[in-house]
Amino acid sequence: MKAFRVVGLLVLVVVRCVQGYDYLDGVNGSAPQPLLVDLTLIRSATENGAVCLDGTPGAYHLHPGSGSGANSWLVELEGGGWCNDISSCVYRKTTSRGSSNYMEKQIPFTGILSNKPEENPDFYNWNRVRICYCDGASFAGEGYNEAFLTGCSAGGLASILHCDEFRALLPGNTNVKCLADAGLFLDVTDVAGVRSLRSFYEGVVTMQGVAKNLPGSCTAKMDATSCFFPQNLLSIIQTPTFLLNAAYDVCQIRSLTSENADPKGYWKACKYNYSECNEDQINFLQGLRNQMLDATKGFSNSKQNGLFINSCFAHCQSETQDTWYGDNSPTIQNKGIAKSVGDWYFDRAEVKAIDCPYPCDKTCHNPVSC
Repeated sequence: MKAFRVVGLLVLVVVRCVQGYDYLDGVNGSAPQPLLVDLTLIRSATENGAVCLDGTPGAYHLHPGSGSGANSWLVELEGGGWCNDISSCVYRKTTSRGSSNYMEKQIPFTGILSNKPEENPDFYNWNRVRICYCDGASFAGEGYNEAFLTGCSAGGLASILHCDEFRALLPGNTNVKCLADAGLFLDVTDVAGVRSLRSFYEGVVTMQGVAKNLPGSCTAKMDATSCFFPQNLLSIIQTPTFLLNAAYDVCQIRSLTSENADPKGYWKACKYNYSECNEDQINFLQGLRNQMLDATKGFSNSKQNGLFINSCFAHCQSETQDTWYGDNSPTIQNKGIAKSVGDWYFDRAEVKAIDCPYPCDKTCHNPVSC
């Protein structure tokens, strides 16, 4: 099976290689510093076709677990957009998003990957691995105890696409769940009334040979491009899944108000400073939020699933410490993201957290760019 080959191969390799792995427990200095984790290339990946766009081997960053977390795994799929035609895929070959030759040799593990209990109380001592993203198609292109598959942005979409396949890789008695952070890209019209993201995804599906690597239960009912949109996959995922998303996802807003969709710059001030949005623009954004909530209704009805949709202008809230777990992290009804995800994963509480509409939430960390 070529679908999910990169992720499947890397998961199996890192599980087998954890013993004896040398890693950094921290850096010198008196002030708390994030854990730095080395890059590991999978040389055998080339033989099996689990390669980046330029043919270099896939790679990951791993920090082994300890104590009660020694047999539990958190696998995060890196995000980074997509390529949808020859020129964009060729360009990615000269970056870390298309070649392991350009990947960072060390990266900090923060947020859901942190090794500090005060920053990541539920998963700090698990085996935590971040799989590098370099195929440009949400890991869908050619190319025993607990297990948790996560990812943000394109990695969040990948978590939805491959959640059930991830579960199939592991023993049947493993407690497997998935978290999609900022992966809920919607098939909606932009400010010009055009489904521009659908057009872009059509390029991804065609260029990357994605169709045969999408869930068959979806492609049997609709075209491959539709099956690349999470809203059409949520009803078929059998593995417990948690959706973490901003109702006003800044990357989606930037896409829907791009220069092509807004050539006269009507949205320019609003999309970079939401306090400057006029009534019509706010109504458009509220409509986007409503479409997101409509897309998750059936998913939310399942007791095994969880969600945390806050009314922030944000993107990827599990990776950075300030949004994942801290004194002033975003909350819904006084409950933060890390606590919500932990309560859901360990069945401590059912989590169906949906924020009131903008501008009611005063706990948001709204960025100025995507």
